[in-house]
Amino acid sequence: MGFKIVYMGTPEFAVEGLRSLKNSGIEIAAVVTATDKPAGRGQKLTPSAVKEFALENHIPVLQPEKLKDPEFIAALKEINADLFVVVAFRMLPEMVWNMPKYGTINLHASLLPQYRGAAPINWAVINGEKESGVTTFFIRQEIDTGHIIEQRKVEISDTDTAGILHDKLMVTGAELLVKTVTAIRDGKSSSTPQESLITEGTTLKSASKIFKEDCHINWNRSTTEVYNLIRGLSPYPAAFSIWKQVNKEDNTLKIFSSEKDSKCGKPGSIETDDKSYLRVFTSDGSLLLKELQQAGKKKMTIEEFLRGTKIDHASTLC
Repeated sequence: MGFKIVYMGTPEFAVEGLRSLKNSGIEIAAVVTATDKPAGRGQKLTPSAVKEFALENHIPVLQPEKLKDPEFIAALKEINADLFVVVAFRMLPEMVWNMPKYGTINLHASLLPQYRGAAPINWAVINGEKESGVTTFFIRQEIDTGHIIEQRKVEISDTDTAGILHDKLMVTGAELLVKTVTAIRDGKSSSTPQESLITEGTTLKSASKIFKEDCHINWNRSTTEVYNLIRGLSPYPAAFSIWKQVNKEDNTLKIFSSEKDSKCGKPGSIETDDKSYLRVFTSDGSLLLKELQQAGKKKMTIEEFLRGTKIDHASTLC
């Protein structure tokens, strides 16, 4: 008897898992991904990263606008896959995730039950965690709560950004996905209820969606808190601050990287030599900004920024 899967995912994070499953010899009967979206200056319709990979490898692609669409449901039933595999995709209705013989599994970028939600990578870095990881689990109705199949830990260094952690978890997650799917195919998998991992006194940390207000830097917070916020939102969506200058309009500065410094001053005030450094003070020290972007301009190193910008030394960031 054959064993085939349907793979559901959209961004680059999901491509590595798809590639690894294909290379392992697992039969991928179809890919389900987002509809093509307008992108770039010309707003040309552009396929998702997962669709591009699928087309290059001659894997059939389904792109439903609505996951309860009767034609889509009929197409899935006709495929008659043994397992659905979900990586960075939309929330599925029960009529979809309950369809395959072996159910539907998801790869989540945290060590569940911690950091359930849409942005586990960002929040792990923002919160200053020293480790994260990936989890495979069976999907059920409540988001990210299903029985855990496998987990693997990944170290977070003090200089890792969300982008760096994303890439670490992408590679590790792909390896774990192959191990999980192979074990299910071979009848060697087991699962653990998440409830059994939540002991008395455990505080569950959320990974809720990142909103604009979450990205606004409060310089009255500690150096470590601001430093972690910057790296936890880099490269996307990016932490930002409002640059207030005398007799000029306020400007938005996105900040992508910084370095901790112990020199103290009034939170939000700045210090610069106009050539090589721009220091911003926090509640208990300061940060040396390393890479930033003004509204309407390209991303720059601090040296490039200072070469092309006249700094009002009385200006502040808030």
